[in-house]
Amino acid sequence: MALNVLGTELKPCSYDPLTGWFRDGCCHTREDDVGTHVVCAKVTAEFLEFSLARGNDLVTPRPEFRFRGLKPGDRWCLCATRWREALLGGVAPPVVLESTHEKALQYVSLEALQVHAL
Repeated sequence: MALNVLGTELKPCSYDPLTGWFRDGCCHTREDDVGTHVVCAKVTAEFLEFSLARGNDLVTPRPEFRFRGLKPGDRWCLCATRWREALLGGVAPPVVLESTHEKALQYVSLEALQVHAL
């Protein structure tokens, strides 16, 4: 059983859009998830612009990856390092703690996540 940052069972992040490294709705991870897509966030326009400026276009649909493109308000499993960059840049999107994998704590503190919790 995967755990979240609170030490309880990891809850689904989003089924619409379908998120997760495995596109199973959860922020599960494993060794080949190089980006460590473990932070369940409710994306904002500011974050989407920030991510695009760093070369990660989360807005444009990519049907070959079952990805319709994100809009503000969507929940998505973000890379832990990108969320940390956004935090340092002042544009960290809100986080769903119950749906954020415990591995996120290897990159950011629980306190930082809690400050940005939904």
